[in-house]
Amino acid sequence: MVVLDVHYHPHHYFTIGHISGAVQVKRFVDLGCNTCVPTMKFPTREAFQATLRGWGVDNDSTIVIYDDSVTALASRVYYLLDLYGFDMKRVKILNGGTMEWSAFNDLSRDAVVRKAGHVSLKLARDNIKVEWTDIYNNVVARRDLRIVLLDARPHAMYTGEVVAHSISAGHIPGAMSIVSLDGADGQTQTWKSEAALAEMYKSIPKDKTVYVYCHDGFRSSLAYLQLKSLGYQDARMYNGGWSDWGINLSLPTVKGEQPL
Repeated sequence: MVVLDVHYHPHHYFTIGHISGAVQVKRFVDLGCNTCVPTMKFPTREAFQATLRGWGVDNDSTIVIYDDSVTALASRVYYLLDLYGFDMKRVKILNGGTMEWSAFNDLSRDAVVRKAGHVSLKLARDNIKVEWTDIYNNVVARRDLRIVLLDARPHAMYTGEVVAHSISAGHIPGAMSIVSLDGADGQTQTWKSEAALAEMYKSIPKDKTVYVYCHDGFRSSLAYLQLKSLGYQDARMYNGGWSDWGINLSLPTVKGEQPL
């Protein structure tokens, strides 16, 4: 078993603690593309495979992921494993993360070193990712009714009232707003009930293809995981998200409450 700790603040791994035996995950360096703009595009298969091997992951490993951010960070690891064809039956997420664990168990501050693994990843699954060209062609230009574009960021970012870590305000034309973080309890760090999640996503028919994005690919991966848990069969993440769309000043944006 390989346990992965994805803290929002990396120093918490040592100053606050981690589950004994857990490997520290550096959320930007390990889960993004270090040579791309923006940096949170998906890492290449080769880069992510090398990272997993450094964590001690083999093809038959059981992977348990947790974080301190209502699984928004853990879900990014989950998505990348899914993207590159790992056996997802072997992947688990600890609901409640460090908050749930530390209520009944101790945390450790000892550094963890694992023997290198030998996992072999597959080519990226094109049916669970999209690029800006897919969104522009299918949503903005053609307005394909078979596709729903979902913005998982805080609503104030969607409307353009708040501009954070971006040079553009608002959202991609045609996007609807569902805040993925609303699907978890910020105090307990646990997911809300299946009924509450279903209520959140009730406006999206299950026979639609869902393109989902956020700012940098964490909240959208949480939305991806929530959709999959509810039985949506065709959910796809935008590689780069608003960080990618918003820096291309030639692409259209919309401010306000309405998708268009």
